[in-house]
Amino acid sequence: MIVQSVYAALALTACAGSMGLYDMLFVDDFYIYFTNLSNYLCASIMIAELIQTARKKTDGYVTIAPRLRVISMLGLMLTFLVFNILLANDPGRAPALNYKVECILLHIVLPVMYVADWVMFYEHGRVNWKVPLQSALLPLVYLLYIFLRAVLLQSGSGTMDNAGAGTTVYPYFFLDPGQMGMGGVFIWVFAMAAGFIVLGYLVMIVDHLLGKRLQNRPAE
Repeated sequence: MIVQSVYAALALTACAGSMGLYDMLFVDDFYIYFTNLSNYLCASIMIAELIQTARKKTDGYVTIAPRLRVISMLGLMLTFLVFNILLANDPGRAPALNYKVECILLHIVLPVMYVADWVMFYEHGRVNWKVPLQSALLPLVYLLYIFLRAVLLQSGSGTMDNAGAGTTVYPYFFLDPGQMGMGGVFIWVFAMAAGFIVLGYLVMIVDHLLGKRLQNRPAE
């Protein structure tokens, strides 16, 4: 309950920051970033976990949506990896942004805590081979959303360049056909989808290893 309470408090703090609260402005494109959307989903699940734990009268595993819990965790792990490997040191990104409270929480602290919560408090040995494949729907649905939004912006303004002053069309460089070309975007999308599935199978292996370890633990 302590872990879940701390996570929920930090997640709400980070979500508020993602909308521009701490800069005294409203960020009107907060809803297009995978970082934000994945963290909003995980924060909602964690709050549901906290409510379940608070209502329990005895000890026991957390049982809130175990399949969705793994899929959302993979999304947050993707956020952690993409940011720290690709985006944090992007030449076009102001280094000071990496040290904002919400940035550190959303990209590092909350992903680590979310994984730790799953390791410690969920029953293991239950992730089957379908889950990694199903989890790929999360980033694919996000990509569909981003590209449909881009088409709507283009059709409404005539050209992508005139989508609106300050309008962010593509939130990440590797999704922007203007920078990468359609072929480049396809390669990035394919590579990241494949990596996401591989990550899912690694989590499945860890899940079964943890399950066997618990089964082999001597009774106290």
